[in-house]
Amino acid sequence: MTADEKTNIARFLDLAAAYAGNGYLSRERKYGFSDDPESEPGITGTINDPMGDNDSLAKIAEDIKACTLCRLCETRTNAVPGEGAANPVVMVIGEGPGADEDASGRPFVGRAGQLLDKMLTSIGLSRESNCFIANVIKCRPPANRDPLPDETAFCGSFLERQIRLLKPRFILCAGRISAQTLLNTTEPVGKIRGKFTKLETGDIETPLIATYHPAALIRNEDLKRPAWEDLKMLRTAIDKELEN
Repeated sequence: MTADEKTNIARFLDLAAAYAGNGYLSRERKYGFSDDPESEPGITGTINDPMGDNDSLAKIAEDIKACTLCRLCETRTNAVPGEGAANPVVMVIGEGPGADEDASGRPFVGRAGQLLDKMLTSIGLSRESNCFIANVIKCRPPANRDPLPDETAFCGSFLERQIRLLKPRFILCAGRISAQTLLNTTEPVGKIRGKFTKLETGDIETPLIATYHPAALIRNEDLKRPAWEDLKMLRTAIDKELEN
């Protein structure tokens, strides 16, 4: 390991440790969806759907908020469509909203969300400029239980629309549920991480890499080093892609 790599991983671990001690820090700016998508930071308006329909980030968000296809609509405070750049280099996909996300309607804003932001910053990414943050399911399961198969199936169409619309260069799966759902596997995240897989969404192929969920890093510091290795691998792939 080079001196620069040692410095970077030390900085990453310090950020994670500081975060775990300080908890969630509120933001002055919010990045979400509104009735006027052009008024929102990071959203540049309507993008044509690859299938030919005039889909848009705002339309998908409206459909998610109006959805009553599964039982989760009965207990949610807010649906959480997602937020970020309309032409992202990376689309980060987590499991589903927690209590803070359910209350705010925004993804990854609790303790784990703050750590995710620091993880992205450590490799030159952010939800404000070059990432889009979403989840497999768009409503919080009661008591943060794992989503049930029918819940992920109903929300799958929304996620597919988002991927096809945004056309991210890369997908980063944050955690077991996200990786297992998108890759249709039961393998633990420890066996999925550390490599790229091609995700096929219609006629689109997107390089996908999985890593541990930020919440897992808070619970188990031993996972921080392999998570950093995953992030470095993603950054290297991004740099090679942008050179072409």
